[in-house]
Amino acid sequence: MKKNTLKRQLIQTQDGSKTLLINDLNESYHSIHGALQEANHVFIKNGLNLINDYEINILELGFGTGLNVLVTFDEYLRNDKNHMIKYFGVEKYPIIFEEVSELSYSELFPNQIVKDLSLKIHETEWEKLVELDVNFHLKKIKDDFFNIKNMDLPPMDLVYFDCFGARVQPDLWEKEIFEIVADKMKTGGLLTTYSSKGSMRRALIELGFEVEKKQGPPGKREMLIAWKK
Repeated sequence: MKKNTLKRQLIQTQDGSKTLLINDLNESYHSIHGALQEANHVFIKNGLNLINDYEINILELGFGTGLNVLVTFDEYLRNDKNHMIKYFGVEKYPIIFEEVSELSYSELFPNQIVKDLSLKIHETEWEKLVELDVNFHLKKIKDDFFNIKNMDLPPMDLVYFDCFGARVQPDLWEKEIFEIVADKMKTGGLLTTYSSKGSMRRALIELGFEVEKKQGPPGKREMLIAWKK
């Protein structure tokens, strides 16, 4: 749904970080209550920080602006690089470099290494596993989310489910997509998402996940995490 033919507008969210708004859909890439706050709360606090393994494979549905990669790399540095991370980001409609520059994500991070990555991650070649650091590799995959079932991926420890909301992409919040994702996850793997949609919760339970409600990021009462059993 993140089509380059749809007009995207740069907006500032309430925590001072920026995101993109698709005017025709009235849908933003991140929460208007705070893009950075949301990324850290949903994908770091209730995602990466709950995984105890040394080697962590991460699958993100919705690479988008790249903010989730940056908060993940920032946390990796904060923890003295004590993880080996391979990060796979799937995106069918990449944003353009002009938009990347206008987002100014380098301003959000005090660490110069992360600042430098804010542009570099968008310049790296698609479909190629690229070393961002000795223990952190990124592969961007330009494809439809439903084609994940045909991708040669390692078993995933952690899934960042960051698709657009069900109002604009209802098919991405139903059982079929979660079954595809579950097939790519390790037993004991974790899926985390900003949503608390009831049909998603029921689908995950039907697929054998242990689902937990968590306090949502600013502006949202609840969110879900789900462990594959």
